[in-house]
Amino acid sequence: MGSTVKRKKRVEAKNGGPANQTRLTIPDLVILSLLAERPMHGYEVNATLEDRKIRDWAPVSRPQIYYSLDKLTKLKLIRVRSQDSGSAGPERRVMETTAQGRERLADALEGSSWVNQIVHQPFLIWLAFSWQARPRTFRKQLNERKTLLEERLTEERATLADVLTEVGHPYHEAVWILELTIEQLEGELHWLQRILRNAERRAPARNSANRNTQK
Repeated sequence: MGSTVKRKKRVEAKNGGPANQTRLTIPDLVILSLLAERPMHGYEVNATLEDRKIRDWAPVSRPQIYYSLDKLTKLKLIRVRSQDSGSAGPERRVMETTAQGRERLADALEGSSWVNQIVHQPFLIWLAFSWQARPRTFRKQLNERKTLLEERLTEERATLADVLTEVGHPYHEAVWILELTIEQLEGELHWLQRILRNAERRAPARNSANRNTQK
């Protein structure tokens, strides 16, 4: 009996059943947080995501907005505050976070995975294997990364200036996120420039038997 119930739960989770319908994803939490600030239409949520460049650090697609709105409504974590007409779709319904929704959001923020999770960066994985790349490919990829970092740095500095104007002080989480992003970009750019300067001096490990095939 017990194994049957466990199998059923695994199947439900795999097929998008109750397990997935109650677990809050990052997009769900982002939308809960935005609606806790103020009631919004679905299209206002999307506009806010774009204006604040939230998609730079949180994966929330436009279709995900309406999926999450429907899901959160069913869970009674948000509710309709008003709508333009009785048959209004999710774009025209003004939604707000409920007290229960605020509690679920606060509970979710207590999870240790927020601070203990390690994210594997594709660029670092590439760098680990790059000794097998063709010499010109190695430098070409590094230069592309450098261009990307410079462009993002320019964008993030401009965004920080706009956010500081909007919030009126530097003691806001949006400011802190942007400051961290800028410092990380500056640090990686400085490190990357050093690698580019020393690229021709790259050599295999001298004392590693496991890498004696590297030429």
